[in-house]
Amino acid sequence: MGNMKQQFNDEPIVIVTGGVGFIGSCLVRNLNDAGVKNIILVDDLGKGIKWRNLLGKSFIDVLDKSQLFKWLEGKESAIGAIVHLGACTKTIEDDASYLLENNYRYTVNLAEYAFRNDIRFVYASSAATYGDGQQGFSDSYESLENLRSLNMYGMSKQLFDVWAKREGYLDKIVGLKFFNVFGPNEFHKGRMASAIVHVLPTIQKEGVIRLFKSSQPDLYCDGGQMRDFVYVKDVVRMICAFLSNGATGLFNIASGRAASWNDLAAAIFSALNLPLKIEYIPMPEDLIGKYQNYTCADMEKTRAAIGNIADCMTLEDSVKDYIQNYLLPDQIW
Repeated sequence: MGNMKQQFNDEPIVIVTGGVGFIGSCLVRNLNDAGVKNIILVDDLGKGIKWRNLLGKSFIDVLDKSQLFKWLEGKESAIGAIVHLGACTKTIEDDASYLLENNYRYTVNLAEYAFRNDIRFVYASSAATYGDGQQGFSDSYESLENLRSLNMYGMSKQLFDVWAKREGYLDKIVGLKFFNVFGPNEFHKGRMASAIVHVLPTIQKEGVIRLFKSSQPDLYCDGGQMRDFVYVKDVVRMICAFLSNGATGLFNIASGRAASWNDLAAAIFSALNLPLKIEYIPMPEDLIGKYQNYTCADMEKTRAAIGNIADCMTLEDSVKDYIQNYLLPDQIW
């Protein structure tokens, strides 16, 4: 993180949209630990408990997304970087017009502001843009237009990626395609929180984990569907690396390893020191045809840009850290 301190030693402002959310608040923790405290958070705190993610963090202010562009006026020279993580991340959100406005057009406006004022712009794309994975999981530009999202959330992210390519922005900004991120500070996400959050109470109460039966039994056994799970602590280290280098383009943010849901279940039970017990249940109807049975990031480009910072904790170690140090004692990071 030495580069990060050099980059921000004259204290320019770092703007983090979605800064009170899951990945955003963990990024703020990482920035604070690196000595960066000149941070403006942009988020909708609402009436829930997301505010808890502010505990122990150093920052200047929290703005609503509707206030940001007004606040930015006249501050161009004071801003060192914008990390745009704010978005509706509900993969089951069916209000397409809302997703277009919130995830696509807002990002376009913010990117154009950053580009006009020569401000480092790092934004969240998503592995949801890869759809069912038949086109692979390569973050190269060549196949960008061929990707087919399984839901409107993925489409809203894909639209911006394609816009940035068409406008010639991708060689000036950084887009990060997050895979299956889990870890502390996601307690407020409800159904969209990682599986670990949802299965833990049942395991503690009944000693069993329930996983979806396979929708492609000829390819995957029950619980054998595979995901590229990545710990949020590794994710924010990678984001910070892109803040302190000159790389541009689209990059996968993941572990580069595919693990099955059965593997994840084993890691959870191990962290709890309990014997493994799995039951398999039918997949909910609203997920059928929209469920990724396999994701595994091609990390070659990311490694070329940030080196061994892309090395991630093992699934077992990260699940153990999450459960024992955050979920069980009800702690934020």
